[in-house]
Amino acid sequence: VQLVESGGGPVQAGGSLRLSCVTTGHTFANDAMGWFRQAPGKEREFVAVITWAEGVAMYADSVKDRFTISRDNAKNTVYLQMSRLTPGDTAVYYCAARTGLVGLRSIHEYAYWGQGTQVTVSS
Repeated sequence: VQLVESGGGPVQAGGSLRLSCVTTGHTFANDAMGWFRQAPGKEREFVAVITWAEGVAMYADSVKDRFTISRDNAKNTVYLQMSRLTPGDTAVYYCAARTGLVGLRSIHEYAYWGQGTQVTVSS
């Protein structure tokens, strides 16, 4: 499974960005796709996850009501629509794929990772 993120870049506080993650390879083995982020000097943290079959979504409290995760099964693509961005959202954003549906927020359950895309929010 290969994952490629895109859509990152600089944005002013209060602005919006949409990240995309295209998956290729043995995509049939994936049950869910997650977005994680890592800010300088901090550990990688969970942002959002969506299941491929039912489209069930979960969010970190810090992004709930501002970020929306969605998927296009036909395109094997997952999106992260980010709005009302703040400097605290500045990080490298990674998409990740996994099998199984237990512990969807757990970084350790994800076997496949993209290379990351930088999001920089200026005040």
